Amino acid sequence: MLPPELSDLTDELVRSPFLGVGIPLALIGAVFLSLGAQFQHQGVSKVEAHLGDGSKAGLSPRQLLHLLRRPSWLLGTVMLGLAIVFQLASLGFAPLIVVQPLGVVALVMTAVLNARLSRIRLDRKAIGAIALSVGGVGVFVVVAATFAVERRIDERQLLTVLTVLGVVTAVFGALFVLRRKSAGAMFYIAGAGVLYGFVATLAKVVINRIVNGNFEWLTVVAILALLASAALGGYFVQTAYSVGSPDLVIAGLTVIDPLIAVLIGVIVLGEASLIPLPAAIVSALAGAVAIVGVIRLAKHHPQTHR
Repeated sequence: MLPPELSDLTDELVRSPFLGVGIPLALIGAVFLSLGAQFQHQGVSKVEAHLGDGSKAGLSPRQLLHLLRRPSWLLGTVMLGLAIVFQLASLGFAPLIVVQPLGVVALVMTAVLNARLSRIRLDRKAIGAIALSVGGVGVFVVVAATFAVERRIDERQLLTVLTVLGVVTAVFGALFVLRRKSAGAMFYIAGAGVLYGFVATLAKVVINRIVNGNFEWLTVVAILALLASAALGGYFVQTAYSVGSPDLVIAGLTVIDPLIAVLIGVIVLGEASLIPLPAAIVSALAGAVAIVGVIRLAKHHPQTHR
């Protein structure tokens, strides 16, 4: 006999035919994310090669303007725009913790594409690091999706999310100012991943509030915070492309982004009220394994030693 939590999940899957729509939409979005990352990386690399001073201190306004003239970067931007559209659509059909982490598919695609385009071979250590990232995220999501519950978000919870986002943004902004010339790819990847985790959460909240007819001033604030976080996260991603490989960037995003989104759901939104202690321990260990995988990929990626 299934535990009550698993029985509830089975019943929910039967009653939710749209879940079968949300998952394919999220997977299509992951494909566009992978392709967009590869093309944007090519554009950023060319601009950095022609206009960079070697300091790796973040893209300058002049470099950002020149990106608008790079066909590869523009094509990548269009593809990333499509990835966002498919992701938002998937959030309208399925829970955040189910569709958001499916972006890990982009990690595998990007690693293969980048290896072929760069004419490099991923060694066993790099492949093992990717496996750790994918496996860790996969276990984390399976546990979370099995036991988590989706609840109505009240104003107090939304205000908490916005407050934490404000603090996080201020911290990364201060670190960027203080460590701009010494920050490596992982700093920008971590910043983008954290911000995108909040973006995904706010997108889900806004969609739910609009669908439920609860569109008021706090929803408008959430939309503005979403757009600002997406813009800052986008800048961090472009800078990460200039100092790291696209599969390293995608690896970080597909691990940090969903972990942040799920953690918000657990700590702030109360979605972990039915998760038993053993499952919580397993999910925590899986998250740690995924993070170790990203760190190992940053250390052992072939392009790191070129």
